[in-house]
Amino acid sequence: MVSWLIFQGAIALLLLIQIPATAVLLSRLLKGPSRHPPLEPTLATPELVGSVSVVVPTLNEADRISPCLAGLSRQSYEVREVIVVDSNSQDGTPDLVKAAQKHDPRFRLMTDDPLPSGWVGRPWALHNGFLHSSEDSEWFLGMDADTQPHPGLVASLVKTAQNEGYDLLSLSPQFILKSPGECWLQPALLMTLLYRFDSAGVDAAVAARVMANGQCFLCRRAVLAQVGGYSSAKSSFCDDVTLARNISSQGFRVGFLDGAKVFKVRMYEGAMQTWQEWGRSLDLKDASSSAALWWDLWLLFAVQALPLPIILSYLLFLPSTPTPFLLSLLGLNGFLLIVRCALLFAIAPSYDRSQAQGGWLFWFSPIADPLAVFRIFLSAFRTPTQWRGRQYDRPS
Repeated sequence: MVSWLIFQGAIALLLLIQIPATAVLLSRLLKGPSRHPPLEPTLATPELVGSVSVVVPTLNEADRISPCLAGLSRQSYEVREVIVVDSNSQDGTPDLVKAAQKHDPRFRLMTDDPLPSGWVGRPWALHNGFLHSSEDSEWFLGMDADTQPHPGLVASLVKTAQNEGYDLLSLSPQFILKSPGECWLQPALLMTLLYRFDSAGVDAAVAARVMANGQCFLCRRAVLAQVGGYSSAKSSFCDDVTLARNISSQGFRVGFLDGAKVFKVRMYEGAMQTWQEWGRSLDLKDASSSAALWWDLWLLFAVQALPLPIILSYLLFLPSTPTPFLLSLLGLNGFLLIVRCALLFAIAPSYDRSQAQGGWLFWFSPIADPLAVFRIFLSAFRTPTQWRGRQYDRPS
């Protein structure tokens, strides 16, 4: 009798945890149909001439930067300059930039060392690029070396920002997947963002819920100057979100839109790198309050991590005559699994699996959800001491 009461109490507790979390999730997902459509490549027009300075931070990116340089070279006359800020790469990255410079004089190479105390390498490089960019450019565009810009990206980005009145606009990419492990794990990690925040194309109502992506990050130069460049995000391992939220909190309009049709990105090689590197920053703790972080962890645990284990536990261990409480729990978690699987179709255009081995594993990524949420929990309670080949002396 006592064990039965404990069992019923556990079911009630799970329902108490999951029902409000499901309501929060649905309130976000229901905004999806009204979101801004994905950006399309756009031809430049004369009024855009020389309006954009592009800055690309690099550290040992020789294996990945060539498609980025080629893609930026194919942008039109709206790009005034492309400044590659290198942090003393030892793999030949500067040589590739110098080779690109011979064919396109808009490219410039500079170094940013030494790294000051209190700064993370990426925001320091971007800050240096901003300080050395032309004051005649209206827009600053930060792009990562692993991006693959399509022709018409920059013109589309600037015209959208102008037409929609954005002061800062960043884009979500189309991810290139190649290995079986990536195809299975990466979509589950991406889903942790979709569950916690409004989808790309839906503007956040408050600054603390703003999302951003530093892989393609456009900001009015005057706005960036007003907030001191990247200095307000200097110690953040998610500097893009930190800076975007700081800018939004000062009353500027910040947008995060779908850019899957205008640029691709090859972030990491294999599932292990994806787990180690991307999983490190997905918690966004550097850009969030403790209360917001705990709120997000509760939500992920309730609606992404629990459904599959609960359903499997019933199928494997529990009796065939469930109580009404248990039926409610099973119905709720079955519904959450259906929502999760339906979201696979929604995010499918955000993936290029044309080169992937085992690309079909993408459709089985819901099985990786408990693992992905576990990774967010791990990251939330650890401070990185190594990032992109740099060591940081930071307290844990």
